[in-house]
Amino acid sequence: MKHKDVFDKMDVSNSDLGKYQKVGHGYYLFPKLEGEINPIMKFRGRDVLTWSLNNYIGLANHPEVRKADAEAAKEWGLAYPMGARMMSGQTKYHEELEQKLADFVGKERGYLLNYGYQGIVSIIDATLGRNDIAVYDSDSHASILDGLRLHMGKRFVYKHNDMDSLEKMLKKAERQAAIRGGGVLVITEGVFGMEGDLGNLKAITDLKEKYDFRLLVDDAHGFGTMGATGAGTGEHFGVQDKIDLYFATFAKAMAGIGAFIAGDTHIINYLQYNMRSQIFAKSLPMPMVIGSLKRLELLQNHPEYREQLWIIVRALQSGLKEAGFNIGKTESPVTPVFFEGSIAQGTNVLKALREEYNIFTSIVVYPVVPRGTIMLRIIPTASHTLEHVEQTIKAFKEVAKRLKAGEFDGTEVTMDNVR
Repeated sequence: MKHKDVFDKMDVSNSDLGKYQKVGHGYYLFPKLEGEINPIMKFRGRDVLTWSLNNYIGLANHPEVRKADAEAAKEWGLAYPMGARMMSGQTKYHEELEQKLADFVGKERGYLLNYGYQGIVSIIDATLGRNDIAVYDSDSHASILDGLRLHMGKRFVYKHNDMDSLEKMLKKAERQAAIRGGGVLVITEGVFGMEGDLGNLKAITDLKEKYDFRLLVDDAHGFGTMGATGAGTGEHFGVQDKIDLYFATFAKAMAGIGAFIAGDTHIINYLQYNMRSQIFAKSLPMPMVIGSLKRLELLQNHPEYREQLWIIVRALQSGLKEAGFNIGKTESPVTPVFFEGSIAQGTNVLKALREEYNIFTSIVVYPVVPRGTIMLRIIPTASHTLEHVEQTIKAFKEVAKRLKAGEFDGTEVTMDNVR
């Protein structure tokens, strides 16, 4: 009997977003922003006010960061150190960065990871054995879900930030762990990066008094933005000491490449020897390490960068709410703006913002949000100004009025009226 070709399914038009490839590639999907990383960048040859970069505290184009990156590349090149950390890729600078990161987030020890996505997948894989039970938030990032796919034991999902649901899952998890002779790991995010709400870390850690579990927090969007010193969402809630494994990336507030995991020394020692993505991958290149040391120094020594970020965040979010927009439950810089409408209407709104108002933001549609919902996701940074905020709110008010009037109605995603 003849079987299918494994490539038969690889018609991109069959996927939820891929079906828009022919009309939207390079504009709605995979757009190219060019020029210096700043609020004003080039899109298709025109200046646009950009709200789509996770450069939270403005380090991406900071002169000291640019200098540190360039000097490290000149001195070390991009190849050094060669090999994986375990074999030949270890340096004192990697160790220095790890310890400084751990100290900053209040943990005994840290370990560097080459990438955030790859890192969290490998952490989950190394931490959970086949007899262990995972309990995780339903809105967890794709990288967490991919890590859980590698888990050969049981896993239970609780409703997003719903503590009653979490308790129900914990009861199930404890029963299964007792039967199997394993343990329980709860996984959540500090800041949920799509809609900006915070993981209920205080309530979750309070449950440790009733249930026996360890806690892993992915704080990619909270590190550098949340808390009195920028040490993250655990610091914001005053529960950093109750987080067993604290994970964050360099791709957001640090404006770089890489990530780290921090916790008790014996736990990090174990992960160092068991994370396959690090054991079998080349060490983080020296310019990334030296550059991250400079970024961390600036993050710690210049609280005014984070303060400026929050000035912009508060102005943007309060202005949008006062104008009647639904921005959900965000408590972080991540600012979603929700509209009712079809995907076609949403892309028409996005197109109008880019073509007529020179504002570049990202759109989120089904299946990430429910059908009939359009979400425009705004990422404010310390580099934005209050004038940028005012310009953006004015444009959003105008397109919302036009959407309500039916101007953006349509059934098909098109490139009409694109310059």
